[in-house]
Amino acid sequence: MPSQHIWTEKDRHGKKREVRATKFGGVWRFQSKSAGESAWTYYDSPPSPDLLSLREIVERKYRRRRASIEDVASVDKLIEEQASNE
Repeated sequence: MPSQHIWTEKDRHGKKREVRATKFGGVWRFQSKSAGESAWTYYDSPPSPDLLSLREIVERKYRRRRASIEDVASVDKLIEEQASNE
């Protein structure tokens, strides 16, 4: 069963951006869309701020028993992999 996490954020100019992170088959897929855009942007390697936001969201959901510890561990692994690639 897929695990999906969606959040919105605003940039410094006040423009909204929606981010979706979906885990299916053990693989995370990130996409985002800014207000006014018609197409989604898909990321092979998501931006670091998006990964950190996802980590916070999954951690909060885990504490409320709405996410699994495997989700938390897989996001931590993504963050470590990205840090080693930079």
